[in-house]
Amino acid sequence: MRVLLTGGAGFIGRHVLAEFVRRGHEVRVLDSLRPDVHGIGESHAGLDVEFIHGDVRDRAVLDRALSGVDAVAHLAAKVGLGVAVSDLPDYASSNDVGTAELLVAMASAGVRRLTLASSMVVYGEGVGRCEKHGDVAPGPRRERDLAAGLFEPPCPHCGEHLAPALVTESTPVDPRNAYATSKLAQEYYAANWARAVEGSAAFMRYHNVYGPGMPKDTPYAGVAAIFTSALRRGEAPRVFEDGGQRRDFVHVRDVAAATVQACERHETGVRAFNVGSGTPRTVGEMAEALALALGGSLPVVTGQYRLGDVRHITADSSRLRDELGWRPRNEFSSGMAELAHA
Repeated sequence: MRVLLTGGAGFIGRHVLAEFVRRGHEVRVLDSLRPDVHGIGESHAGLDVEFIHGDVRDRAVLDRALSGVDAVAHLAAKVGLGVAVSDLPDYASSNDVGTAELLVAMASAGVRRLTLASSMVVYGEGVGRCEKHGDVAPGPRRERDLAAGLFEPPCPHCGEHLAPALVTESTPVDPRNAYATSKLAQEYYAANWARAVEGSAAFMRYHNVYGPGMPKDTPYAGVAAIFTSALRRGEAPRVFEDGGQRRDFVHVRDVAAATVQACERHETGVRAFNVGSGTPRTVGEMAEALALALGGSLPVVTGQYRLGDVRHITADSSRLRDELGWRPRNEFSSGMAELAHA
């Protein structure tokens, strides 16, 4: 299969590229190399495939990039939280206008297969389980509660404690920052396109991705990269809140395999897929694993918080396993050790 991979010079993109090539596909990479994502002066060195330097909002670039391809894996995006109102235009332009332009060009080129890198952030606070009311969507956490060290979101109906629960693809979406909103908008645009052209669209809702090549000091660096950078400077990693935030840390090679498998096997209709390891871990556990791997100081729990951060978000990835035959292969402790020494 001939594939256009947008964002193929990025952290996840490079692993997706390697997986496509390993499986024998012909790949063309399109990437803008924007400095706020890649770092100033970063190049496409090491990408031993056809590379086009350009923006997905440029129709001439897209027409060239789509020539002769069978499918698109769309990873190009501005990432991060985007909690400030001033962030809205850049996310809307980079992610949503960029995706819309790509879809128009795909329709013109007759390309009918799309795999889209989405994110678990579309779920907002996800879902919690109340003893009285069952599975409910937690309400937004209030700043005065966070400042008082009350980090768990309450049941919106009775105010009682919620137990964490796994999100499925049918969990109601609730984007709470500019990045999350832009990712959900990408999904909606792609669904519109798929129905109009009778194409296929697979939305890969990545959970917390980590692994070799993770950027260390860019705005979208995950907590693993932030902790590792601190440890390498001889500092203790600083864990926000009480360290009990639950996440689904999934290795980037597993994410790449899931993305390529969806591109290969999802052939009709519109479908979202959670991409997670299936084993929830806390942020504190991650910090401890990295500290042990690097022989550094144990993490310091600060009690600090950021408005817009999600308390718990962990995935039920059974749809991806059952429908596409994907399985995660990289175990947490060995993956953390690999990341620490990368």
